[in-house]
Amino acid sequence: MKLIRRVTAFRSQPGLALRRRVSAPLTLTALAIALAAPAWSAEAPKPAEASTKAANAALLKELPFSDKTAFELAHKGFIAPLPGGMIKGAQGNPVWDSDKYGFIKEGSEAPDTVNPSLWRQAQLINISGLFQVADGVYQVRNLDLSNMTIVEGKEGLTIMDPLISTETAKAALDLYYQHRPKKPVVAVIYTHSHVDHYGGVRGVVDEADVKAGKVKIYAPLGFLEHAVAENVMAGTAMSRRASYMYGNLLPPSATGQVGAGLGTTTSAGTVTLIPPTDIIEKTGEKRTIDGLTYEFLYAPGSEAPAEMLYYIREKKALNTAEDSTHTLHNTYSLRGAKIRDPLAWSKYLNEALNLWGDDVEVMYAMHHWPVWNNKEVREQLSLQRDMYRYINDETLRLANMGYNKEEIAEQVKLPKSIATKFSNRGYYGSVNHNVRATYVLYLGWFNGNPATLHTLPIEEGAKRYVDMMGGVDEVVKKAREYYAKGDYRWVAEVVNYAVFADPKNQAARDLQADALEQLGYQAESGPWRNFYLTGAKELREGVQKLPVPDTASPDTVRAMTLDMLFDYFAVRLNREKTEGKHVVLNVDFTDTKQKYMLEMANSVLNHSEGKQAKEPSASVSLTRETLNNIMLKQTTLKDAMDKGDVKVTGDQTKLAEVFGALDDFPFWFNIVTP
Repeated sequence: MKLIRRVTAFRSQPGLALRRRVSAPLTLTALAIALAAPAWSAEAPKPAEASTKAANAALLKELPFSDKTAFELAHKGFIAPLPGGMIKGAQGNPVWDSDKYGFIKEGSEAPDTVNPSLWRQAQLINISGLFQVADGVYQVRNLDLSNMTIVEGKEGLTIMDPLISTETAKAALDLYYQHRPKKPVVAVIYTHSHVDHYGGVRGVVDEADVKAGKVKIYAPLGFLEHAVAENVMAGTAMSRRASYMYGNLLPPSATGQVGAGLGTTTSAGTVTLIPPTDIIEKTGEKRTIDGLTYEFLYAPGSEAPAEMLYYIREKKALNTAEDSTHTLHNTYSLRGAKIRDPLAWSKYLNEALNLWGDDVEVMYAMHHWPVWNNKEVREQLSLQRDMYRYINDETLRLANMGYNKEEIAEQVKLPKSIATKFSNRGYYGSVNHNVRATYVLYLGWFNGNPATLHTLPIEEGAKRYVDMMGGVDEVVKKAREYYAKGDYRWVAEVVNYAVFADPKNQAARDLQADALEQLGYQAESGPWRNFYLTGAKELREGVQKLPVPDTASPDTVRAMTLDMLFDYFAVRLNREKTEGKHVVLNVDFTDTKQKYMLEMANSVLNHSEGKQAKEPSASVSLTRETLNNIMLKQTTLKDAMDKGDVKVTGDQTKLAEVFGALDDFPFWFNIVTP
């Protein structure tokens, strides 16, 4: 997921910042980012209020908590536990600690500070180790955010989705080898373009074997483009928000992070990428992989821009990638991403039913635990198909009746036949934010009311709202009354105006933090909980300026096309520095034999492949590797020119003008304050 940067800190214990060095994309997507926790503030987490306790207790009566079937399935096929202790990187940096969620005990009652449904999901996710899914099909679970699946074929092993980090992927394969024959890896399958499904690939295969044809790597059409580019353009913003979504700044605890609903958290190791050798372009394609027959369903625009499901005919085993897991997924990710299409998603699941529903005996995904037996698999697929279809159709029905996205999000409730199944609960996505996203997918952000067409920026609007309400003190005073009534949503909303009007007013910040904290304690969605609690933390402490990403990952930079690199340069262009300037560069890449014309004019940067200007401001020749090294900050433009790695004819200052106008984006920007 995206422009990749290096993060130099990892939180393994509250208050302890350890140095690390890891290549990780800026998304799950920075998923793979792990951040350092600062010393805790004087304003410690508070207990659950009476209203929160009541809300959580009410949910216990609404859902069938006495049904333990999911726990039986999550334990089924267990072979061995995960290795104990910390998995570390080559420099001794912490990567994954399988013990830090040990406070979540299976069978224990939910603390008052955790939604009981989310607590149940966290217990299930923490059922960890090596499992047999079917004859010759194995999974390692909870050694990262995602699962790694291993299929035994005729000559060797096929690895499906090798986690986020090389360290965790290698540990998963080592665990498998401790209990199964040590056959070579002959194939890797990337189900889709998110980093938790490819980042650890160099932990299970050597690229030399891929280049020699000993290992094939399969992926859906568009995989490489989206794996590299999805978050390049908005990478810093997305990664900063991901630190909220995955709770990277929160300590694992009953008042902190208890997981992300899809998995516990993200590993913090070395993220890699080996380009695929074989591309699946359409539904119906078949491949014989190590003696087994794989049938593919191409599902772009579902959970990822490039995604595929597949069926192993001999095993009667269906891999649903991330399109059917034990949660309502995101049709919009709160970290920020392009909106996904719930109608297409529903139709892909329906197609899977039509293709394989008569024969399938086990369904497994790249998160959570499998579903066994034909009847149960069909029920899971059917209910989730209908869930995404319902969100799509009901949103449009209400929109066509004149409701806006906020009104629709408050109204839409899933049918009881869907909502009372735990696998359809909003542990990762939520009905509310998926409905809003669906509205925007079809109708955009504007609700049609001209009063909302050109609203003031929040800071300016906040000052006016607060002035009309009698000042910050009066807003806080009145909001405390609503807090006492348990109206935390309103308190969080109205006090936000006070905070943006007077960000130094700690009383306002603390009251909003208290409200967000209670909302976090009530949230069934792991990302909602993490957003609320991280917001509360930053209101109390301020934004901690921790070590930040400083370079792009080598694998990702090398996988980017020149078009992608130049598009990213254009995003980084500082408009003030380029005002009134006109520069035309001819660029010749001597190793790849590619030529480009770059033109900086009107404060934008355009590029044209295969074209050269007759009268450029300057002409530049270099290798692609040299440009990669400049991108990775392994050298500077000046040093490369001094060494002769970059040769310039014409006005050298014009090249410096372009590179000198490229911004570096600050990572620790404010979110809950101006």
